Amino acid sequence: MRRILALSATLVVVLSAASAQAAPAMRIHVATGIRDGHRVWVMKGQRVLIQGTRSFADQGYATAGIFFKGKEIATTRSPLHGKVGAANGVFLHFTARRVGAYKAVVKVFKSADTAHPVATTSLGVHVIKIRGGAHIASHGRAVRLMQEGLRALAYVTPVSGRYDDATGRAVLAFRKVNGMARIQTASKTVFKKLFRAQGGFKLKHPRAGRHVEFDWSRQVLVFAQGGVPVRIYHASSGKPSTPTVFGTFHFYSKTPGTNAKGMVDSSYFIGGYAVHGYVDVPPYAASHGCIRVPIPDAASIFNWIQLGQTIFVYR
Repeated sequence: MRRILALSATLVVVLSAASAQAAPAMRIHVATGIRDGHRVWVMKGQRVLIQGTRSFADQGYATAGIFFKGKEIATTRSPLHGKVGAANGVFLHFTARRVGAYKAVVKVFKSADTAHPVATTSLGVHVIKIRGGAHIASHGRAVRLMQEGLRALAYVTPVSGRYDDATGRAVLAFRKVNGMARIQTASKTVFKKLFRAQGGFKLKHPRAGRHVEFDWSRQVLVFAQGGVPVRIYHASSGKPSTPTVFGTFHFYSKTPGTNAKGMVDSSYFIGGYAVHGYVDVPPYAASHGCIRVPIPDAASIFNWIQLGQTIFVYR
């Protein structure tokens, strides 16, 4: 069973020669969890969604036999939904209550009256138990899956299985976006959101092309392209006595290196206001008006920003 479960969690259903002309192929995939290589992982107790598309018009239905250690422990059934080719054409689910490897054998029936499936395939799902979260210096599979989940939502982190400072900054940015305590520890709640692919940033200007957004209320710097966030960073803006300006601006000057004020790799967007690296970037507004970012992130941020590019600064 391990060899089967190591296959990709996105498969095209292969039809038998007899049914190939009667019904075209369908694509089935596991729609929840975190992908790591060819495997999809979910948390113990999580609902696993199996979705797919169909290319034939018949309503029909789909079933999934759920196997654990070679024994069928559940069967689920659902009618086919939506239009031909719709993402929810096939919609099945089960709850992963045990740690280990599950196999779901999915069968698709072209009509409600037939007893014979027009397509059959199997999908592997791996289940992990998260024990109380993770923190700086943690390591292992749970940390790696957390990093994969953060990266999938555009938070900037390595995927190494080691909870380092860069991972901590990504977790801090995630917690800021989601209104959680501004610390670098990943609680079980953080894991739950990531395994459900929840907690991403919603752009305020999705149609602005390649641009930058700074959300003052959440103190995060977001790079956007193609209508979606591509990088999300922890940042710190002007304190109440020296507030950051709000509005729509364009980067007009870039200065690499460190200047006399300790600003690293500065990108100016109005007057003396810039996005720049700085040695002290607390989880709250603390600068003299600029948008501070951690020095380890400064070079990549500087290189991504282009002269003339738009930055939206808003509450």
